[in-house]
Amino acid sequence: MRVPLSWLREYVDLPATETGRDVQAKLISAGLEVETVERLGAGLTGPLVVGKVLTIEELTDFKKPIRFCTVDVGQANGTGEPQEIICGARNFAEGDKVVVALPGAVLPGDFRIAERKTYGRVSRGMICSGDELGMGDDGTHGIIVLPPEHEIGTDATVLLELFDEVLDIAVTPDRGYCLSMRGVARETATAYGLPLRDPALLDVPAPNSYGYPVQITDPLGCDRFTARTVVGLAPEARSPIWLQRRLQKAGMRSISLAVDITNYVMLELGQPIHAYDRTRLDGPIGVRRAEAGEKITTLDGTVRVLDAADLVITDNRGPIGIAGVMGGANTEIADPVTDPETGIVTGSSEVVIEAAHFDAISIARTARRHKLSSEASKRFERGVDPQAAAAAAQRCVDLLVLLAGGTAEAGVTEVAAPSAPRTIAMPANHPDKVAGVDYGRETVVRRLQEVGCDVYGQDELVVTVPSWRPDLNVPNDLAEEVIRLEGYENLPSTLPKPPAGRGLTERQRVHRRVGRALAGAGYVEALNYPFIGEQTLDQLGLDADDARRRLVKLVNPLSDEEPALRTTLLPGLLGALRRNDSRGSHDLALFETGLVFRPGDQPGVAVRLGVDRRPTDEEIARVNAALPAQPRRAAVVLAGAREQAGWWGKGRPSDWADAIEAGRTVAAEAGVELIISADQHAPWHPGRCAAFHVEVDGEKVLVGHAGELHPRVVKAFGLPARACAMEIDLDLLEKANEGPLKAPRISSFPVATQDVALVVAAGVPAADVEAALTEGAGALLESIRLFDVYTGDQLGEDSKSLAYALKFRAEDRTLTVDEASAARDAAVALAAERTGAVLRGA
Repeated sequence: MRVPLSWLREYVDLPATETGRDVQAKLISAGLEVETVERLGAGLTGPLVVGKVLTIEELTDFKKPIRFCTVDVGQANGTGEPQEIICGARNFAEGDKVVVALPGAVLPGDFRIAERKTYGRVSRGMICSGDELGMGDDGTHGIIVLPPEHEIGTDATVLLELFDEVLDIAVTPDRGYCLSMRGVARETATAYGLPLRDPALLDVPAPNSYGYPVQITDPLGCDRFTARTVVGLAPEARSPIWLQRRLQKAGMRSISLAVDITNYVMLELGQPIHAYDRTRLDGPIGVRRAEAGEKITTLDGTVRVLDAADLVITDNRGPIGIAGVMGGANTEIADPVTDPETGIVTGSSEVVIEAAHFDAISIARTARRHKLSSEASKRFERGVDPQAAAAAAQRCVDLLVLLAGGTAEAGVTEVAAPSAPRTIAMPANHPDKVAGVDYGRETVVRRLQEVGCDVYGQDELVVTVPSWRPDLNVPNDLAEEVIRLEGYENLPSTLPKPPAGRGLTERQRVHRRVGRALAGAGYVEALNYPFIGEQTLDQLGLDADDARRRLVKLVNPLSDEEPALRTTLLPGLLGALRRNDSRGSHDLALFETGLVFRPGDQPGVAVRLGVDRRPTDEEIARVNAALPAQPRRAAVVLAGAREQAGWWGKGRPSDWADAIEAGRTVAAEAGVELIISADQHAPWHPGRCAAFHVEVDGEKVLVGHAGELHPRVVKAFGLPARACAMEIDLDLLEKANEGPLKAPRISSFPVATQDVALVVAAGVPAADVEAALTEGAGALLESIRLFDVYTGDQLGEDSKSLAYALKFRAEDRTLTVDEASAARDAAVALAAERTGAVLRGA
């Protein structure tokens, strides 16, 4: 909402010294978001005067049309002689009144006006357009042509109200009343402690039976409809300069007098108004729900197909407007047209004014359904004062009579559904409890009265809410009004004091350790939206019966292409990988920890919990039972180089082993050792996929997968070749944890190292060989490490050599060579028995 300070001063007697910045500070303190204060006319200095074009000489010797004009500026130039000016605009004629910048003037942008020779003539000034004066374009794309009644030589800066300040307020959805000068003036008056001149306080005639007929068949959608008629309008009447300038400053363009008046009243009172050409109406005006498939051509020239939930304005022919959103073209106020032969101006001379109140939710849904946000819908969906409709209609009638020479017909139509004032019961000390400040009853009552409430009672207050505040519904809303008007900055700052021993839970500690460990391993955290679409699951190559295809779908998704909650972390990470790779970052290692959502067999309905007390354990259990399972997971994706090349070596690309190592890193932070085996699981490559298992209560449980992504998945997502990924369930890792980590006992005796190289079949997993060696070596084995894998002609196509380094150590003595060798031989023997391993060279 753009609020000109000069307009605001009409309703509040602000001190003359108050600037826009001062008002901004006051309104921000009262809770309004005043984003900027624009100074109109900054850098503009005169002389800038009204002139009359005396003669126009067309100069035809140049590439573009040029006119040499003489303009009468009276005594403003000091001589009284006509001013000679070169001008390229063509939207004016001899005898027109224009705005002239005389030599010495400075226009916005530090554009200085001086006498200069151009096009073979001397130009002594400039005939100005709205853009050149910082007013914005008025739709003519030419210079300003003033009404003929303005006196020659008049100061144009005053006439055009060029010097002003405009506050730009971002109105939040709960403050719809501030989408009007009336609402902002009320807040300003309260902030300064000054009286308000309410523009809605008008003498309005009582409704009678001979106004324009109106029939409402949906009183829930339209609970109030006021209609007034003005006849005898002069089609040639134009909006006066003050009206055009106020609309321009508020961000609206002047169209025609009748339309400008409706827009002006909407800005002034916050009540959207619509004007119909009475000669184009056929029968009574009606309000009803649309029939599915009905069509209407709206004022923007678009043919729209209506939904059965849309509220429409009708006459005997059908819809003539989408209620609260936009009117129809078939009853539009006609633009004035001048007959070139007779000079007679024709246009709309009879107007029916509509001022109605519509259901906010209905209007909001219609505007979104048709993707048609208008100034009217923006106000209705935030809440419009239903009691202001009659005053707004009267204001329109008064302005049409004053500015267009019309006559108001005596008929007044007002159809209103029965309603009662809204009241809220609240303890007088409720704001004190909410804010932690002792305001006292007198302050509470005074502040609520300043908002517009009627307050009765002593310890228990009964508050009648004003009609323009539909956002006030419960005691907490009233408490907020008291607190904001008393000043948020006056609330004491008190740090919360948590009870001792209430630190992070073990689950939270594991989550943080995992993030730190992955970051330390070179991964960068990427936080992604938790929304996916079914097409993403197709790109992952998931089977039709895959559990990850069972989605929790949102009723109101941010995007129709992603209407469901994620069942895996990989889509978001793969999207981040693709974006970064496309922007030149090719060596990538990303990770994310977060929730995935898995629906249960029977979707539940959560109970609505109150806010006046702590929910019971049973209520919390019922809410949790209605929610989908939300396991916490960790995932990584890799592409490009894992180790950079340099003087230290050639570097190496990331591969499936790095993804598996990331899983080990996560498990280690949870205090769990993974059981790793080969697997086939989408979206990984069938031959380069590892499954992660852990033991939970003696059972082997699958917790995740890692490896290289399937080539089809890489192609579908547009990823770099050989991209790898890992995903693991943190909650299952936590269950597998057997308690706090125990520090290892460090032996002071030396270690005995034995290396073995075993030849096995090519299809035998190294993990199986390692498991057999570990079990066979017994308690003396301290660690085992695979340090070489060899394949070649010496072994044959179906064999491979695995070389392990075994470290043996005893806690109470130095091992002999025979003891270490015996443990090694026992390990080899068990590996041979289980995997068919043979000592290389044996």
